[in-house]
Amino acid sequence: MSGPIPNPGILDIAPYVGGEHSAPGVTRLLRLASNEGALGPSPRAVEAFRAVGAEIHRYPDGGSTRLREAIGRRFGLDPARVLCFNGSDEVLHLLAQAYAGPGGEVLYSRHGFLVYPIAARAAGATPVAAPERNLTTDVDALLARVSERTRIVYVANPNNPTGSYLPADALARLHAGLPPHVLLVIDAAYAEYVTANDYADGTALVARFDNVVMTRTFSKLFGLGGMRLGWAYCPPAVADALHRVRSPFNVSVAAQAAGVAALEDLEFQERSRALNEQSRTAFTDRVRALGLVVHPSVGNFVLVDFAATGRPAEEARQFLKARGILVRQMGAYGLPDCLRITMGLPAEMEEVADALGDWLKG
Repeated sequence: MSGPIPNPGILDIAPYVGGEHSAPGVTRLLRLASNEGALGPSPRAVEAFRAVGAEIHRYPDGGSTRLREAIGRRFGLDPARVLCFNGSDEVLHLLAQAYAGPGGEVLYSRHGFLVYPIAARAAGATPVAAPERNLTTDVDALLARVSERTRIVYVANPNNPTGSYLPADALARLHAGLPPHVLLVIDAAYAEYVTANDYADGTALVARFDNVVMTRTFSKLFGLGGMRLGWAYCPPAVADALHRVRSPFNVSVAAQAAGVAALEDLEFQERSRALNEQSRTAFTDRVRALGLVVHPSVGNFVLVDFAATGRPAEEARQFLKARGILVRQMGAYGLPDCLRITMGLPAEMEEVADALGDWLKG
């Protein structure tokens, strides 16, 4: 082979493939493949986005000061320990870059977010998947795989794509079982949707310990997926390390302005959360009544299992796609019998349920 050779591990990466956003020959689409917000963006965020249009020739505030202060106010956190990023994917990669590397191992749950093994390999580390129990992160399985080479444990809580979550006591037990040099990264991208009393997003652990980071996103409840905006709550030493490796102007002027406005739009957040609860409950009931398995979820999506039908999940996905309904295939997550379906508006979810019923009849 001639020419430059990528670093070890790079060519072992299976590129991340997002949810589909088009279907040939279809003009009207229901885009339910990427867990985007059903209500679109906050109107106040759109207004703020438009207001900064004349300023896009200026470099943004490299420290995202106003946005970090707004996050601190909204969630009761110290802004000095908040960092903002070009989507939460960026911080997941930077953490691997800063704390893992050749000879190191990165642990994650078998059906966890695909970015975790990608970030590990990109940093030269070895990804190690632990089996789950009933499509839920298994604390004991993760701890059993901790070795002297372990550098990071990524845990999505709630988990995408399964929709399950670890209660606060289980998350605390996981942390207690880790050596002090191992960084626990709690990916709480769907935290805003959870209403369970025993759930914790990880901020209390970050406040108490030096080896816990919590990451969040504006792409879900806040409806800003197109802005690519995420953030992390970190111990001071981790925040310092991330400042050293992040890009100097990693969050755009528009994303910072939209993020501040979205945080302040509490009415929009409550409408989004209430709509999601309504849609998820009604859709789950309807699809289960069809005889399909729908795994319990606390996010803005559900995982539908087609194994009992004796027909491929991919056949159902293509049937839906032909009707202009885009949902997410799950083969890359090790769940080939399942489809992940994002929650949309009530009428949209009725349409999806009707289509699934027609597929089953066919």
